[in-house]
Formats: sequence, C-alpha cells, structure tokens
Amino acid sequence: MSKRAAGSYSRAWRGVSKIILRPLIPMLMKLDWHGHEHFPADGGMILAANHLSYADVLALSLFTDRVGRYPVFLAKSALFDAKVLGHIMRELGQLPVYRGQADAALVLRDAEEGLRKGACVIFYPESTVTRDPDEWPMVAKTGVARLALSTGAPVVPVAHWGAQQILPYGSFRPHLVPRRTVHMLAGPPVDLSAFAGQPLTSQTLHAATAVIMADITRLLGELRGAEPPAEPYHPAIARRRARQELQALAKAKASQEQAAGDGGQAAGGGGQAAGGGGQAAGDGGQAAGDGGQAAGDDGQAAGDDGQAAGDDGQPAGITDGPDDSRSTEASPP
Repeated sequence: MSKRAAGSYSRAWRGVSKIILRPLIPMLMKLDWHGHEHFPADGGMILAANHLSYADVLALSLFTDRVGRYPVFLAKSALFDAKVLGHIMRELGQLPVYRGQADAALVLRDAEEGLRKGACVIFYPESTVTRDPDEWPMVAKTGVARLALSTGAPVVPVAHWGAQQILPYGSFRPHLVPRRTVHMLAGPPVDLSAFAGQPLTSQTLHAATAVIMADITRLLGELRGAEPPAEPYHPAIARRRARQELQALAKAKASQEQAAGDGGQAAGGGGQAAGGGGQAAGDGGQAAGDGGQAAGDDGQAAGDDGQAAGDDGQPAGITDGPDDSRSTEASPP
C-alpha cells in the first residue's frame, strides 16, 4: 500500500517536476500533437494510449500538461518500495498497481480512488510495449475497462508514433541527434454506454476493452497513413503458431532425411546385387570359355579319329590278293 493516500501528492514536488520537464522534453524530441479539445477540463479521466517505447512516457507527460492536466501513471507496486524512486513517485502522486491479488478489483484500488479525486490517469492497456512485429497495438488487458466501468470516468484514446525511433524497445541508448518527431493524436471519449449497468464479467470486460483498443488503433492508423490489421496481435497465439511451424519443419526435415537414407540403402543393395551379378557373369564367361576349350579338344579328337579311320580304309582297298577275274576265265579246249 502506498504511504500517501491514493490521489494525494505534494504540490511542491509537482511544481519542481514541471520546472524541469517542461523545457527538457522538447530538447529531446519534437512534438506534433492534435486533439487536446477532447480532454475534459476537470474531473477524473483516463487517457488510454498505445505503448511503443519508454520514451513515450515523456511525450505523453508533456501532452497532458499542455492542457493543464498533470499526468498520473500507473506503475508496479514494487517500484514504490524502492527507497529513492518510491519516495519521488509518491510525492508526485503516481499510482501503484497491485498485481498478483486474488481479487481483481484490488489491483486498481488506488487508481479508482485517484480518479474519484479528479486525477488524469494515463493507462497503457497492453501493460507493456507492443510485441507486434509491425508495431500495431496488441491484445490488451481488461484493467482499463474495469477502471472505466467501475468509476464512470471518461476514456480518452490517444495514439502516438515516433517515440520508438528515439528509444527502441530493449535498448538503453537513446537516439537524440537529430531530434525525432513524436506525433500524437487524441480522439473523443470512447463510447462505453452499451456496457453501463452490466455486471463486470469477463465477457463484458473483454468486449469493452476491445472497443477501447479499436479506437486507439484507428487513431494510430490515421497517424501512420496505413490500414490497421483486422485482428490485434496476440503474443500467446503467435508463439503457439511459431512452435507449430517449427514442429512441422522438423517433421518435414526428418521425413526427407529418412527418405534419403532409405534411397541410399536401396542403392547400396542394388550395387551389391549388381556386383554379385557381375561376378556371376564372370564365372559364366569362364565356364563358357572352359566349355569352348573342351569342345575344341573334342573336335581335335574327332579329326584324329577320322584320319585314323581313313588310314585303316586305305589298306583294305589295295589288298594284294589273287586276281579272281583272271582265274575265272575259260580254259581253251
């Protein structure tokens, strides 16, 4: 719990902060802003903005200060426990957010009290810098809707563009030369009349949050001169899709490697079979050669047998036997 009562602050500390920040912020950035006419002159109000960089805190501070409304930011309650920083934040009337409470209504209890005392509470519905790759607002938490519906405070949507060029998210080295321009545009209070009197159920809070974020996104589209996406970026869904894509790629790669391995194994088996076939062909050729040599030997043997038979027949045809024709002639009488 903050040591100061919710919504209270030190006029002296706020006066010093104005003396320091009013000339300092324009030295760090150029500002092009529109829509101050939509700010209520007095009474509690919620300024709901997109979040691109830690530098946009300075731009929003001066934006609200120019219409006479002192900026009151919501910060993690743990920051208020820091010895020096916590003291300064309490003296300036900044408000803690008590995360981790079992009762959601307790998370914003000091912010509700501050609004009832007329504070201009600056709220980042996304709760952190957007993770959208194209830097559009992402899916928001329902705290801004709960705060608006429970207090009846008007919600003024504000879009800004350019602070991320001064201090990109994740970097601690600002780009100050040359000075960048931060463009800011406020719209008329969000129409939440459709949710008036309804129980603050999850469905109601999500629906009201979507209406608030739609106005902020529309204003940002005007600043950027671009068409916003049909659906806001959702980090959890994006991470799930990324995991699914990685798993699909891993499966496809495994299937390709398995197919390549099976093909190599089949090729190796075919090569082994071809080698076996070549060896069999060589053995067959050697056998054929041996058969031809055997046939040649048989032919030579047959020739020798024919010559031997001819030699045997010649002696039989020239025998020196008695001349029977002569012996058979008739003797003279």
